[in-house]
Amino acid sequence: MIRNFFDRIGNFFSRLMYGRYGSDQLNLVLVIASLVVWLISCFVQVTAVSTVLWIVSYAGLIYAIFRMYSRNYTKRRAENDWFVSKVNPIVQGFQRKRAQMRDKDHVYFKCPSCGQVLRVPKGKKKISITCRNCGTVFQKKT
Repeated sequence: MIRNFFDRIGNFFSRLMYGRYGSDQLNLVLVIASLVVWLISCFVQVTAVSTVLWIVSYAGLIYAIFRMYSRNYTKRRAENDWFVSKVNPIVQGFQRKRAQMRDKDHVYFKCPSCGQVLRVPKGKKKISITCRNCGTVFQKKT
């Protein structure tokens, strides 16, 4: 009997979401940002500021829910693509820095001419580095 109840609920939500856009990266950021703003509004002592933050947090949640239940795939996908195009370079920069910090066998240098990042083995005293991109030769200590 209980299993039948949960099957019915699952079928209800499947039918409800059929043809809807669903969730994506922008929705995830909207929900997290709304929750953070809501938490901040709980701790702010000034009532006017707290009210404005509360309204902003609920507006973000309402917009995220609107996006999830929307049937306009092209517009929602265009919004998400724009968001990803703006955020992706920042995320990739953090991932690159994290990978460089974890690499204990190499040192990373930027070419003074073109800005290409070059990887050099660690432990050499003074090394002459040739950029593969532009051919500039420069010396660095590792």
